[in-house]
Amino acid sequence: MSTIIAVTNQKGGVGKTTSSSALLAALHDKDFRVLGIDLDPQGSLGFCLGLDIENCFTIYDVLKGNKTAAEVIVPTDCGDILPSNILLSGAELEFNRPGREFLLKQHLADLRDNYDFIIIDTPPALNVLTVNAYVVADSLIIPMAPEILSLLGVAQIRETIDTVRRCYNSRLKVLGILLNKFNPRLNLNQEVLEMSEQIAQQLGTRVFESKIRASVSVAEAPAHGESVLTYAPRSKPAADFQALVDEILEQETAPDTGA
Repeated sequence: MSTIIAVTNQKGGVGKTTSSSALLAALHDKDFRVLGIDLDPQGSLGFCLGLDIENCFTIYDVLKGNKTAAEVIVPTDCGDILPSNILLSGAELEFNRPGREFLLKQHLADLRDNYDFIIIDTPPALNVLTVNAYVVADSLIIPMAPEILSLLGVAQIRETIDTVRRCYNSRLKVLGILLNKFNPRLNLNQEVLEMSEQIAQQLGTRVFESKIRASVSVAEAPAHGESVLTYAPRSKPAADFQALVDEILEQETAPDTGA
């Protein structure tokens, strides 16, 4: 059965989609069977990997019950993708029946054995889509930029995580906080690192040793329909994401001590 990781932060612009696409590419490069799910109505994950998100079936059709997940999946060079587009923006109003928190989990039930890893790119909001991701996920990765407002977004996630653990998914864990656009030579970056380590302790997790360094290649890659790993495989961010995946794999395969 697959390991499901949701990449989440209610703050926008922190690198959720960049991180999701890079994780997919790095895991796919290691011969893992991977599926990316875009739960953001902006459709950035599919767009960044070269899909025509306005002219294909999407996760919206799956959640509505019009299509099965298997019918909507699109293959890419970085693995399979369940894309999204602006139609998903009405989810909060449309999916209002009891049990709506379990919609994604129900539709993925028949797919989990087909993949080693499923990566979910969540919207920049703590809404029904984000809760659906938390309910089905085994673990969370919380990317953040080295900015004070980004820290605030991370701190506010805790209440949602606690609610999901209490009501829907007691096994949900936080793998770690991921610092994007990181420059260790800047004082603000070091200050944010120290504060993020404090927040990580509150969440019962840690800040990943791997920090993703800033590079123009990260911004250029989506315009070419690629992840940064396939667009600029020798760039510093590509190396950082490869190191991050190694760190995640080591963490995921480590024996559970019950601590």
